[in-house]
Amino acid sequence: MSGFSAEWLALREPADHAARNAPLAQAAADLLAGRAPARILDLACGTGSNLRGFCPLLAGPQQWTLVDFDAGLLAAARALFPPRGKGGAYPATIAVTFQQADLTRDLENMLDAPCDLVTAAAFFDLVSPQYIQQFCAALATRRLPLYAVLTYDGVGHWHPAHPLDAEILGAFHAHQATDKGFGPAAGPRAHGLLCAGLNAHGYTIHEAASPWRLDIASRALMDQLAQGIADAAQATGRVSAADAARWRHARQTACACETGHMDVLAVPG
Repeated sequence: MSGFSAEWLALREPADHAARNAPLAQAAADLLAGRAPARILDLACGTGSNLRGFCPLLAGPQQWTLVDFDAGLLAAARALFPPRGKGGAYPATIAVTFQQADLTRDLENMLDAPCDLVTAAAFFDLVSPQYIQQFCAALATRRLPLYAVLTYDGVGHWHPAHPLDAEILGAFHAHQATDKGFGPAAGPRAHGLLCAGLNAHGYTIHEAASPWRLDIASRALMDQLAQGIADAAQATGRVSAADAARWRHARQTACACETGHMDVLAVPG
């Protein structure tokens, strides 16, 4: 899976970090207390935003393995986490390795490495229900805990409202269900499927909302979000080019929007 630019990921990173549910993040960090080092496997890492959002909560030494299929995003991640002695801002207690892998084929191999926690951000809504089922089974076989954040839940509210909001959102959800490299995607159903799948394997599930709540201070992100939604909606054929453009133009003066996400911490019984 690829197609997300480093520029888009950088633009959304402050909103992602602000949206992350703080009590659940702390609970995930507490799960690693006493590990020296804490070994964390971050799937579909992009440029490493999940590491940057979570690592400050961990007191001791950390070993992160960042996994992605996109070589360009991994290169950007490496640039942000240079080898020790080569500069960079991350603490000396954090060791980072990078692994290019196709998670449609290599998931089992990734999970077989020594690991205390599996993490992912904005990932599971892009994969298929079947992949989520397989992932849950593979995770449960190894009794590994999961901390997954920012899974899109289908909520999209803009202010002020527009007559085309519901039509655009419905078409966007249809586009969300298209194949992103893992089969037809679960989209807004992903969080529920992930929780149900892990619960069926005996996991204790802790979940919390983590919505983006954007205002005019996040104008650049709102503009890019609206453009992406309009383009995706039009691509389905359910919305005309004129209506997509009209909705997109109206969103240039939007004063706020909310995009819903869910976080989950799943702990094996």
